[in-house]
Amino acid sequence: MFTLKDFGLEIDMMVVISLALILILMILCIILLAKTSNLKKRYQSFMSDLDGKSLEAAFQKKFANVDYINEKLREVDTRLNGIDTNLLKTYQKVGIVKYDAFKEVGGTLSFVLTLLTKDNDGFILNSMHSNSEGCYTYIKEVKAGEVFVALSEEETQSLEEAKRS
Repeated sequence: MFTLKDFGLEIDMMVVISLALILILMILCIILLAKTSNLKKRYQSFMSDLDGKSLEAAFQKKFANVDYINEKLREVDTRLNGIDTNLLKTYQKVGIVKYDAFKEVGGTLSFVLTLLTKDNDGFILNSMHSNSEGCYTYIKEVKAGEVFVALSEEETQSLEEAKRS
């Protein structure tokens, strides 16, 4: 059997080393307890505000607000999609040309108005004014930017202006 003396160690030396290690461990435990206490105080301070409300309740309120905002955002998004769909059917492009229909008899009171959707569907409204004969109004249908009846120079000009706008 081996003894401590076989390794060159004395019992009193082992006791001193053991006591030193125990003292070091006790100091480390005291330091850790102090740090834990300080951390606990900071946690308590963090978890309550000046009014005494807990931070958890404030977080719950904020999350409820975020849920409400997300719901409203979905509603707005749905409404915007509906508006976008309806906008495709509205008249977005306009072309207008004023002209003298009867060359110095009626003045420049005549006009051609073209209204087109995004897909270039719509109509051409031609209003020809004469001082002696009154006013005549004609309408021509436009499908995909094309008209299947003859157009006057002013109607063609108004159609091209609407397509560019």
